[in-house]
Amino acid sequence: QVRLVESEGGLVQPGGSLRLSCEASQYIFDYYTVAWFRQAPGKEREGVALLSKFDGSTEYADSAKGRFTISRDDANYTVYLQMDHLTPGDTAVYYCAAGLPLRVGLSPRGYDHWGHGTQVTVSS
Repeated sequence: QVRLVESEGGLVQPGGSLRLSCEASQYIFDYYTVAWFRQAPGKEREGVALLSKFDGSTEYADSAKGRFTISRDDANYTVYLQMDHLTPGDTAVYYCAAGLPLRVGLSPRGYDHWGHGTQVTVSS
């Protein structure tokens, strides 16, 4: 089976933190790179962070570096996105996606599977 399910997002105050989770099917978790994307109203979908299945490395958008952390829990087939020091600019629908390790980066191109997305709103 192929499955990607994001946890519920929510409303967070500026400067606050939120952790998103992406529960993947075993097949996805074993063979695919998993990444987080986001899309704000009127904007293109952008890559936020990825965790490479190829070499275990991580990659972050410039806007996320130093604030966001992607990690995985092998026992639960789950990839997390820890978001700290959130700003209103982080408000978006966040998507978990999976693609074959050698074909993907922070561009949506090459990602084969997508979750349905979860809303994160940063506002006071």
